[in-house]
Amino acid sequence: MSTTTYREALRQALIDAMTADADIILLGEEVGVYGGAYGVTKGLIELFGESRVIDAPISEAAIVGAAVGAALTGLRPVAELMYVDFAGLAMDQIANQAAKSRSMFGGQMGVPMVLRSQGGTGRSAAAQHSQSLEAWFLHTPGLRLAMPATVSDAYHLLRQALTQPDPVVFLEHKGLYALKGEVGDAPDAPWGAPAIRRAGSDLTLVAWSRMVHESLAAAEALAGAGVSAEVIDLRCLNPLDLGPVFASVARTGRAMVVTEAALTGSAASEIAARIGEHCFDWLEEPVLRIGGEDIPIPVAPALERAAIPTAALIADAARWLVHREAPPWA
Repeated sequence: MSTTTYREALRQALIDAMTADADIILLGEEVGVYGGAYGVTKGLIELFGESRVIDAPISEAAIVGAAVGAALTGLRPVAELMYVDFAGLAMDQIANQAAKSRSMFGGQMGVPMVLRSQGGTGRSAAAQHSQSLEAWFLHTPGLRLAMPATVSDAYHLLRQALTQPDPVVFLEHKGLYALKGEVGDAPDAPWGAPAIRRAGSDLTLVAWSRMVHESLAAAEALAGAGVSAEVIDLRCLNPLDLGPVFASVARTGRAMVVTEAALTGSAASEIAARIGEHCFDWLEEPVLRIGGEDIPIPVAPALERAAIPTAALIADAARWLVHREAPPWA
């Protein structure tokens, strides 16, 4: 095992994958000379040349459209959108071309591409550069969706994404690039399977991306108050293997789903509904959702922090769910 940062784990995954597979190319705004968003692709143009690391025009539709075409003709492109907020400019290419080609061509060809982008808060980047939009992609059949929370998953999930036969939307979190951790010799779990980050017996906390860390901090605080919380990191939202989540809820009898995204219409709502449907006989309380406020993300740091869940809010909500203490929203 080696210690590195989330950013460097992603970069090393690209280096290792491109070394092993000459069909992998990178394209996006400033991925070459500048080094891409937050420096993930820094130095790759020197390693692999301009024919494989391509600085594209500032056009999300062109970037994704070119990647779809390249994938259909035998390459395995990695397209980078600097911010996930800009995905709307390429949604026809993502949702109508990449996602549907395998089905519309009767399985004769697929689109084996990876769409890398980053989202989330933490940099005071304001409403147009701070969203968590995974629900957009989760709602589109034909897309895979990975959201690594750990340094090890940043490496292994990206390597796994680059072997999939269908398009993978790979969403990083801008607040995790400097996170330090170890990269294991093997993935924490198989592709599409969740990982239990902390065992517990009173409550199941389900999260992904940066909210895994907030949930772990909440679980640590809860332990001091006599509440044992199990924290499950979904890792992938498509494929979505909720079997381990259902098994956990069967033991704990309570579940809470935590997301940084705006709560209405969120991935958390879908996951909470599935838990409620499958775990009806085991639940002692209704499934609780904790998510971001239904507002554009503020630019002021204090307001930005107040717009999304924190470890303190998660812990307060958990105490209410387990002990029926005063709810944090009262």
